[in-house]
Amino acid sequence: MRLLELLRSTPFRWALLVAAAFVVCILVLFGFFYWQTTMYVTANIDGAIVEEANLLAGDPPTEGNREVLEAIARRLRDDPRRVKLAALFSPEGQRIAGNMMTLPADLPLDASAHAASVVRIDAGGREPQTVRAVGIRLTTGDILVLGRDAQEVRWTAAIVGRALALGLLPATCLALLAGAWLSLRAHRHIEALGRQASRIVSGGLQERLPIRRSRDPLDRLAAIVNRMLDEIETLVRALAGVGEDIAHDIRTPLTRVRATLERGREQARTLDELQALNDRAIAGLDQSLAIVTALLRIAELDQERRFGELDVAPLSQIVREVGDLYDPIAEDKGVALLVEAADAIEVIGDRDLLFEAVANLVDNAVKFTPAGGSVRIGLLPGADGPVIRVEDTGPGIAEAEREAVTRRFYRGDKSRGTKGVGLGLSLVAAIVKRHGFSLVIGEVTGRRPGSVVDIVCRGARPTLAGETAGRDLAAREMASVPAPVPRLAAQ
Repeated sequence: MRLLELLRSTPFRWALLVAAAFVVCILVLFGFFYWQTTMYVTANIDGAIVEEANLLAGDPPTEGNREVLEAIARRLRDDPRRVKLAALFSPEGQRIAGNMMTLPADLPLDASAHAASVVRIDAGGREPQTVRAVGIRLTTGDILVLGRDAQEVRWTAAIVGRALALGLLPATCLALLAGAWLSLRAHRHIEALGRQASRIVSGGLQERLPIRRSRDPLDRLAAIVNRMLDEIETLVRALAGVGEDIAHDIRTPLTRVRATLERGREQARTLDELQALNDRAIAGLDQSLAIVTALLRIAELDQERRFGELDVAPLSQIVREVGDLYDPIAEDKGVALLVEAADAIEVIGDRDLLFEAVANLVDNAVKFTPAGGSVRIGLLPGADGPVIRVEDTGPGIAEAEREAVTRRFYRGDKSRGTKGVGLGLSLVAAIVKRHGFSLVIGEVTGRRPGSVVDIVCRGARPTLAGETAGRDLAAREMASVPAPVPRLAAQ
């Protein structure tokens, strides 16, 4: 990774921003610490010299201020570090005693501590100093000035400065190194993702983006992309087989139509014979058109280009209407059709599409149930929502085939000899998915064969009959385009 790319990378810039914020916080913290420390030291110095000055000024006056002069001498004698100042000046400002050369001109005589500029005179010579000093006019008229060099404040400033330098520089360097490391780590991860993505773009749909099993945002994004690639690979593989399935399933009826027409041209002798052959040809064309119609129908639902206006869908009424529609068909085949939909349960959905899905399930059940068997259509409440259940006593669906039967053109071994093209359950699955419901395929419990197919209205808000509050709002929010004309798909 080049240095310029490292410096321009977002993680490194964020690291610089964090380092700058850290430096500002450290400066503010040390500034506050320095201010509090100097205030504390200065207050102690001021308190000491003010107290001492008040004690001296409060003593009874003596001839020549002898007590004050002795106190000044003791103060200066007990000062090995040369930080104390004391002086007595005449009312005119002439120095009488002490180690201050002149009376500070800017020092108020109010018995309070102030900063003052003085010239110190002692055995070490003359030395200008800035000190904390107190000026008091005695009862004799003389002026007493006590001061102290605030070198403790300067020492504190030096200590704070050294601590700031020793703490701030390593912390800043550490922040920059962390930023560089994070930038390099992210760049390497992105490069690995880019290389893998290039292989996927080149046609390797089985490849997946690398995941480091961490909580990194890039890993979470890679996991989402991998799930998307799984879906894309499944769709691509399904589309790759759909073309062959369509060609195979349409070629068979079209071949029969062609053969029928050829036989009619060569063998038909009467109008009735020609009409019968023509009817068989039309039936073959109808089968081909049914395949195309069913495929277009599934494509519409998958691509969400057409979806009816969502409103209150009465599930109990739909179940009963499907039962009424297939009751004559089941009776002709010798199959008992039972309908159990006593509870008036409603959901928000497309009534026509739900009717189509239930009708396809019942059509399959009646088709595969032998004479003497039974088909039961039920509507019952479930933990996740209302459940539409279609149960039959047919050959059942093997557990290994329950996922495959919803794929287009799939026909199980038990349905090879049954009329149909294998699109009924695909259409049901598309309608169920479009509503956000679940399609569950099981088997009849017990010794007898059979299958159970449930449409679980998962995520839908069940609406009891008679409830109207909020329906219009929910329908407007979920509606898209006008409803398609309901029709049954080819099975």
